[in-house]
Amino acid sequence: MKLRTLTLNLLIALHANAFADDSLVHRVSIDGSRSSQLGLLDAANAGMIGQKKLENMTTYRPGELLEAIPGVIVSQHSGEGKANQFYLRGFNLDHGTDLRTTLDDMPVNQRSHSHGQGWTDLNFLIPELAARMDYKKGPYSSTTGDFSSAGSAAITYANRLRQSIFSSTVGEHNYQRALLAASPDFADGSLFYALELMHNDGPFIQGDNFKKINAVLRYSEGFANNGFNLSAMLYRGSWNATDQIPLRAVENGSLDPYDAIDHSDGGQAHRYSLSSVWRRTNNDEASKVSAYLIHNQLDLFSNFTYFMDDPINGDQFSQPDKRVTSGINASHTWHSHLYGNNTDLTLGSQIQNDNIFNGLNKTRERQTVSTVRRDHIKELSIGLYADMSTRWSEYFRSNLGLRLDRYQFQVQSDRLENSGKTSDQLLSPSASLVFGPWKQTEFYFNLGRGFHSNDARATLTRLDPQSLQNTEVSLGLVRSYGQEVGLRSEWLPRLQTSISLYRLDFDSELNFVGDAGTTEAGRPSRRHGVEISTSYQASNWLNIDLDAAYARARYRDADIATRHVVGAVEGVAQLSATVDKLGAWSGALRLRYFGPRALTEDNLVRSRPSSTLNGRISYKFSPSVKLELEGFNLSNRRDSAIDYYYASQLKNEAVAKEDKHFHPIEPRSFRLMLVKTF
Repeated sequence: MKLRTLTLNLLIALHANAFADDSLVHRVSIDGSRSSQLGLLDAANAGMIGQKKLENMTTYRPGELLEAIPGVIVSQHSGEGKANQFYLRGFNLDHGTDLRTTLDDMPVNQRSHSHGQGWTDLNFLIPELAARMDYKKGPYSSTTGDFSSAGSAAITYANRLRQSIFSSTVGEHNYQRALLAASPDFADGSLFYALELMHNDGPFIQGDNFKKINAVLRYSEGFANNGFNLSAMLYRGSWNATDQIPLRAVENGSLDPYDAIDHSDGGQAHRYSLSSVWRRTNNDEASKVSAYLIHNQLDLFSNFTYFMDDPINGDQFSQPDKRVTSGINASHTWHSHLYGNNTDLTLGSQIQNDNIFNGLNKTRERQTVSTVRRDHIKELSIGLYADMSTRWSEYFRSNLGLRLDRYQFQVQSDRLENSGKTSDQLLSPSASLVFGPWKQTEFYFNLGRGFHSNDARATLTRLDPQSLQNTEVSLGLVRSYGQEVGLRSEWLPRLQTSISLYRLDFDSELNFVGDAGTTEAGRPSRRHGVEISTSYQASNWLNIDLDAAYARARYRDADIATRHVVGAVEGVAQLSATVDKLGAWSGALRLRYFGPRALTEDNLVRSRPSSTLNGRISYKFSPSVKLELEGFNLSNRRDSAIDYYYASQLKNEAVAKEDKHFHPIEPRSFRLMLVKTF
């Protein structure tokens, strides 16, 4: 019993503290789908995804790496370059709200963003560098905080590579990519560097002309639980946008499905960051401190209604956003054996400050026609948390958490009525009870309160900048309530299964309408759902994974006729097969099902479901040379990647018309990659 407890504590410490080299991650055997997670986690919905499984993902865009998380769907309504759309647990998460995403403890979600609260742009992510991804769902952890009510994903880059790597990829639609990454010994540690160059036009009549450059430079010393790293990252991208288009124009033959209405839509973005992580661990205590400084800038030009508001110049608008985000996270854990029970008590703090300049302009062919609003935002948050995990017996353990968050909002707007200062705070308790394992099966009961922050401008906007009418200010922090039961089992040999039943309530579906520069305080909502995730090691060369989820999202107020939450995802599923250890051959196939959604609150207009089949096959000519072929949408389905329903007006139309607007899935395409390790 003592040896088993010591082993579990070691694995938990490495899991929580990991930023070490790739070889250490492999030695603790948490990189594959077969690794046991019994005794390590506090909920059936949580998990650890190692490097091997991440490598097996066939992704059209880097943001789709998050689809390794069961139940997550990642789509795009604007071709390349722009942040993805995310779906999870009955949420249309827009560009990231309620899905907290971090890379090496740096927040990816951008609050009070010009295009949408929680904007999550993962185009700077280099999938080959990801050593692990830890995920949780629901408001049951005191450590995650803002944007994590639906879920959270924590991506960790490796500090070292087992081998240096150079890859060159070519594909259809003028896709070109090159990657160089290495981690030679330097001074008393390792100097990790990576450079990625990429170009992609996509299948569109006017090519996306997406160009990006990514660079990473990191110095590290030590190991996962005792060491530090210092990192610098750079990303720059520019693109033409191919936004969603009206179905009526495609059906009458006036518009090709891969064309756009306004060919001047597009944007450019950059992200520069400096960060550091430091850890110290001994038998009785563990400390961790991380700090970051991030400079983000986005210039985005969009036109979703075409000529409805301005028949002369058109309805294009720009959303400039420039910000500096800084923060520091610190935690300390005490390991004790109080009354013979193993207990870990963690106290932590998370401080983040954003200095933001953003706005909304009406434009024509990317030239400013008029300014709707311009704001300087200062947003400061301080989160304090206590987390206590106790193993009461061989078959029962608990986790109790308490979190306090305080936000300060300051807005200097171009309109005095929308300027000022305000603040908000919330206390969020959580509790998890774990029973087992009995016959390699654990049972989980989870309760918790969470929140997401609202756009700072919404807390102070009293005059709508578009209509110039009075409007009500919104709360700074919006409460969520979660309840969940689940199980995780490895009772059958080679089969791992987890099942979750949950309910999640929000006090208000606060919707930031970035396209109009205003905020709408939505109605209270409730989501019920079930998730099932299984992994079966059919043989030493074949692994099969099946994930499926269903959610029911409804508003909780008295208006029964319009209770459907628009865009809320219902059923999703993924079935994948991974082949390895067949001599020089390996490969994978992944079938993804994206279920229908209500496009209107009365559910009279719905989207159609979509299915995509992606795969890859690779052959090793030698231990250091590999050729890989990736295929996307292998069945060449003509489905939509995303659907909306709203009013728009084409140039030849006298009045606006309500219609479905969609972005097509890219047709079948292939990419060929040559990989050389040295």
